[in-house]
Amino acid sequence: MFKSDSPTSTPRSIYPIPCLITFVAIFSAPHFALSVTDKPQFGSDPVLIGDAKFANDSSFVQLTDPRISSTSSGFLFRRRPIKLFSSYSKPRKPVSFSTDFSFSISPQNGDGLAFLVVPRSLLSRFSKGGFGVLEERRFLGVEFDTFVDEDVGDVNANHVGVDVGSLNSVKTRNASSVNLVLNSGMMLHSWVDYDSSSKKIEVRLGKFGGARPYDPLLVYGIDLGDMWKNEEVFVGLSSTSGKTTQTSCVYSWKFRTRSVPSWLHSQPLDPRAFSHKQKEKKLEQKKRICALGFLSGLVFIIGCGALLALIVLFLWALLENSLETILTIPAKCTVHSGDFSYEKINVVLEDDSNNTKN
Repeated sequence: MFKSDSPTSTPRSIYPIPCLITFVAIFSAPHFALSVTDKPQFGSDPVLIGDAKFANDSSFVQLTDPRISSTSSGFLFRRRPIKLFSSYSKPRKPVSFSTDFSFSISPQNGDGLAFLVVPRSLLSRFSKGGFGVLEERRFLGVEFDTFVDEDVGDVNANHVGVDVGSLNSVKTRNASSVNLVLNSGMMLHSWVDYDSSSKKIEVRLGKFGGARPYDPLLVYGIDLGDMWKNEEVFVGLSSTSGKTTQTSCVYSWKFRTRSVPSWLHSQPLDPRAFSHKQKEKKLEQKKRICALGFLSGLVFIIGCGALLALIVLFLWALLENSLETILTIPAKCTVHSGDFSYEKINVVLEDDSNNTKN
């Protein structure tokens, strides 16, 4: 159902020493168990540490254990670390990632649940409390917090926040703004996307089974490539019950990375500068359109003038030809008497009748 495919993933046999170091670090964490399994809804390489365990015939992961009287913490993460810069290309390309997961948080006011990006060293220092990062000063977290902790400046007991190196969120948003209650016990679905070209992380939240929201609930600008450089990091989901019996469960989790072309990464980071360039482009386009409109109008006027001139010349030629035409009308012939002369002619007729008798 859910497959995790990352360009930075490598087969187990290629780097045996780093894998051995990782597992030694995990096993050396005090009072924490390790579980590795292959569950389709969690990808091909999920690892559980702390109080996290598979429940209900392995249909979901229970990150905290309500039976524990003290604080309970659990961490679900991918066994294979990632890099925020691709090591398969020269020059190195920044890496973006997208993850989405379905979860539920029981009604108690515990610490809730968080998506974490942490260094490899955290696994040996995963602690009980504060999503397991109390002893870590370099991490990125997206918290779904259900407890007001004045020590870290929580705004209310139903907020989503972005944490950078501290549980004091750099930016928060009330989940009530999208008509959701994080610790209602109902299944929710969240999408977390990091775009290395714009250097922004976007968080979306909705009901399980609903469509992915078009508008993000929370947007925060951060350069994770500069934060982690070429270091390998782990990504996962963590939860802490606080001083309550709050239970956080994860029903599915999908994570994937993608490399971004360097020409996209070179886009301006300041949205105002980008907006200014867009305005300049639009102004240039308007100028071009105006110039083309003026030229088209000029050509049209010249064409109309030429046509009018041809019509005038044609009419003028017709008029000239009509004036030069000569009509010849024959005059009536008159005869005067002085134009003729008369002459008298004597005609002698002989009578041959006598001769005939003789």
